Amino acid sequence: MKRLIAFTLAASISSVAYAEPETYNIEPTHSMPRFEYSHLGYSIQLSRFDKTSGTIVLDRIKRTGSIDVVIDAKSVNTGSALFNEHIQAADLFDTEMFPTITYKSNKLKFDGDKVVAVEGDLTVKGVTKPVKLTVNSFMCMPHPMVKKEACGATATAKIKRTDFGVSKGVPYVGDEITLTIPVEAIKQ
Repeated sequence: MKRLIAFTLAASISSVAYAEPETYNIEPTHSMPRFEYSHLGYSIQLSRFDKTSGTIVLDRIKRTGSIDVVIDAKSVNTGSALFNEHIQAADLFDTEMFPTITYKSNKLKFDGDKVVAVEGDLTVKGVTKPVKLTVNSFMCMPHPMVKKEACGATATAKIKRTDFGVSKGVPYVGDEITLTIPVEAIKQ
């Protein structure tokens, strides 16, 4: 009996040690990146993107992973249909020429079993720059509705829009943007 318990314990420990990386698909209805900027110094404006897709790969044992996020730039939502068109124009996002914004990373920083930062490349309007995201919250658990493992996080970074060729209105409309990426992803 003792041998059976020892064997079962050893087998379960070794299976954890050799766990495979897990792939999660981004769930689009709860993953809507947003950006904030100063509008003429009067107020901080908040806009979002309504369509996001991608994958997250996590190996929580080895503390590694990758992130591939694709944002549909044409899904920008400012709260005004007229301003949505304006912000998609060639002098701002130029969504006809550059319909997507991407963030790709193979460098995840863990604190214990939680992701706390991500270093990757953000591409906006055809310009790619390194951007470090600070992960403000991170959690994985069984999803109560879809009955599958799910992970969620909220990550933020400050970027300058002029670094990406989105410079119309600077300095009156703020150059510094706070980018927030809330994401929920379901295990494949």
